Amino acid sequence: MAVVRERRGAVQVLVLDRQEALNAFSPEQIDDLLAALADVAADPGVRAVVLTGAGRAFSAGADISRMAEMDVDAARAFAMQGHGVCTAIEDLSVPVIAAINGFALGGGCEVALACDIRLASDAMKISQPEVALGIPPGWGGSQRLPRICGEGFAKRMILTGAMIGPDEALAAGLVSAVHPADHLMDAAVAMGEEIAQKSPSAVALSKRLIHAALGERDHLLAAEAEAFARQFAHPERIEGMTAFLEKRPPAWVG
Repeated sequence: MAVVRERRGAVQVLVLDRQEALNAFSPEQIDDLLAALADVAADPGVRAVVLTGAGRAFSAGADISRMAEMDVDAARAFAMQGHGVCTAIEDLSVPVIAAINGFALGGGCEVALACDIRLASDAMKISQPEVALGIPPGWGGSQRLPRICGEGFAKRMILTGAMIGPDEALAAGLVSAVHPADHLMDAAVAMGEEIAQKSPSAVALSKRLIHAALGERDHLLAAEAEAFARQFAHPERIEGMTAFLEKRPPAWVG
């Protein structure tokens, strides 16, 4: 299984487990995560979820070797698949806590952004590096990151692809707390247990009201997915991904 499940009382722990690829999302892992989230939604005994990664990474994002082969239609489907995961996280009635244990890059960052609360280990490195590949974020980063951290910080992350460490992420409000790596999961589960002691209906309603306060979501995410997909016909996307796979700097001509 690409997603390992562990129940700790009322807290469901989900562990992304493709360590050989730094937990980069494959279609199979996306399907496993969607199935796990659907099971959470159907289980009234779950009061909170902790999502983390095995090994050195939360998730290194998408598999670039697979993305390099995509055309516009395949890229659109891939963007919508990513949006499906993130929307499933947001639409759960129970809170989802991201325990970001290491690298959270691209789609990994975007999945973390869809979670209700983000906790970081002191080894966390997070970024939206898509512009180096000739594409924009495609799994909600252009929409969720400005809402969480503000326009200026979001533009810096997205337009430069900067790698952000835990202290800077904490100062920007991207994460709520930083813990030593060996204490991160205990802290995340403890937070889930704290939430589990509260009224389930009040927690679910509060989560829904907070999302409503942030305004329209679906139309804006659809616009991002379409822009992401169309960029796959651009020569700079081809050059960016080819350069990445060949381990050389891209030669932009535009």
